[in-house]
Amino acid sequence: MKREYWKYFKVTFPYLRRRKGQVAAMIGLMIASAVAALAEPWPLALLVDDVLGVHSPPRPLVALVGRSRTHLIVFAVLAGFVVTLVIQVISVISEYVTTKLDQEVALDFRSDLFGHCQRLSQGFHDDTTTGDSMYRINFEAKAVGEMSVALPPLAQSVLTLIGMFVIALRIDATLALLSLVAVPFVSYSTSYYGKHIEPRLIRVRDLESKSLTIVNDSFNMLRVICAFNREDHEHRLFQQQGKDAVDARVNITLRQTVFSLVVALSTAAGIALILGFGANDVLHHRLTAGQLLVVLAYIHAIYGPLSTISSTLAGFQNHLIGIRYAQELLDVRPDVADLPGAKPLPGRAHGDIEFRNVQYRYRGREPALRNVSFTVGAGEVVGIVGPTGAGKSTLVSLLPRFLDPSEGSVLLDGHDLRTLTVASVRDQVSLVQQEPLLFPRSIAENIRYGRLDATDDEVIAAARAANAHEFVTALPQGYDTKLGERGAKVSGGERQRIAMARAFLKDAPVLILDEPTSSIDSRTEAVILDALEQLMEGRTTLIVAHRLSTLRRADRILVVNAGEVVEQGTHQELIAAGGLYTQLNSLQGGARGDAPPSVPGVPAVPGVQGAPTSVSAGWTPPPPPSFSRLPAPARAGRGTDG
Repeated sequence: MKREYWKYFKVTFPYLRRRKGQVAAMIGLMIASAVAALAEPWPLALLVDDVLGVHSPPRPLVALVGRSRTHLIVFAVLAGFVVTLVIQVISVISEYVTTKLDQEVALDFRSDLFGHCQRLSQGFHDDTTTGDSMYRINFEAKAVGEMSVALPPLAQSVLTLIGMFVIALRIDATLALLSLVAVPFVSYSTSYYGKHIEPRLIRVRDLESKSLTIVNDSFNMLRVICAFNREDHEHRLFQQQGKDAVDARVNITLRQTVFSLVVALSTAAGIALILGFGANDVLHHRLTAGQLLVVLAYIHAIYGPLSTISSTLAGFQNHLIGIRYAQELLDVRPDVADLPGAKPLPGRAHGDIEFRNVQYRYRGREPALRNVSFTVGAGEVVGIVGPTGAGKSTLVSLLPRFLDPSEGSVLLDGHDLRTLTVASVRDQVSLVQQEPLLFPRSIAENIRYGRLDATDDEVIAAARAANAHEFVTALPQGYDTKLGERGAKVSGGERQRIAMARAFLKDAPVLILDEPTSSIDSRTEAVILDALEQLMEGRTTLIVAHRLSTLRRADRILVVNAGEVVEQGTHQELIAAGGLYTQLNSLQGGARGDAPPSVPGVPAVPGVQGAPTSVSAGWTPPPPPSFSRLPAPARAGRGTDG
């Protein structure tokens, strides 16, 4: 095993310090168990030498039970029973203490990982599969607990082995030294095994993590899989991935078994030597039969850990590799975190927002935002429009500090957001997204997520304000209705209204609406817009929209393209300017009177009369896609995966 892995053992120390009492109890039980193990073979030696043999029993024993063989037999039997009972009681208590310590340490570490993952930026989660993070949290985190209780038993074995070897050395030095014959073979085998098993353990870990990723992705994409009849395809992928993982695990197990065989043969050779030399010493009266039994028991106990060292080593390697991967996740620093000296925003924000020369760049990509500067007054409603990929969602993600600017600053009430604690900033912001994300819990729980201490009456009032109360009460379980995964048991418009009720309940002074009506029909949109007007009342609101109808209440509109604010003003001002906003308005069926006449030298948008292309925007709508039917023979010849 590589030395570098042992540094991961120190990961367990902070968690063990939290449970000093349990650790002390475990160490005490370990010492007691070692002492009891040393005493275990002596009642048998007493029976063989002093009762069945010709040796006189020790004087303290004679003083206690006399010289009667019957009394000595009873004593030896009872002593053996008591020693065994003590060993078993210690074992039961140790199992309870170590299991409790193992599970609690694993839970603490797993909780730290879970909490840390929630604080990591969206960029990290975009680059990392959910299955990999789940595997690290659910499976590899337990290695910290297992490692916490793995070393004490090893230390107990070491103490026991030292004690047994010292006693065996005093009884017969030759036999004790002969017991060391197997150690070089075991040591070499252990070193060889450790070097060659580690890369295979890492490969198995990666394969098993990918299997979990496939399961997670398949359940998230189940509707797409069913819509394209790809159930068999996904099943084959999972089966092949699982087969690779199984083959790799079997390969490791086979190597462990062969290694165990080598160790077992080495120890068997050592025991055979001791038995042969020991029997000769008994025949020549240099050793009693009882002493030979004690020596054999001790040597067998010494060889016991050696014969199982393959599983012990594999366990240690598994634990340390698991801790390494889990710790790597914990070592990832959040892109957005409280800076030293960050303070909470005092009280409730007024809602004045300023973007000052803001730039943002995703790793390995061109800047998503370039020199963005604008202000929003408290209570103002500002729409943000632009083509897909213009940077709209990135822009509004800076306000609740899902992201921090690469350059420039975002201010709330004159405070640079980076000088404030993340939690206090997010307390000031409510968010309604394009896809209303709901938990598979009750409707009441989803709404109450906006403010956990809200009463039932407040939950209902928020639902009424979001135009959700009527459809909720029409459900068989009403507010106790359990929603499916991502709220699948209700329609898209109903999910959106539940999400809005959640935002109503939070009652934050700043509101972000990120495409809130893009995935619902026009009739439902009217209901949503009515609720949104109530929600925007008295709040500073940023509305990201493709549907310009969503912006009917906007005091001002920002037009974003290629990461820059290329236009801003009221609807009428932007129409009069004849830029990108005019094109977007025309493409969505805006009135012809809204669009100015064509600008000389600027081509019109294909298929849209009187809608000029804005030179400053640098954007031209693509032509509509052309779909042509394939000839019948070609269609018939396509495969299921085509």
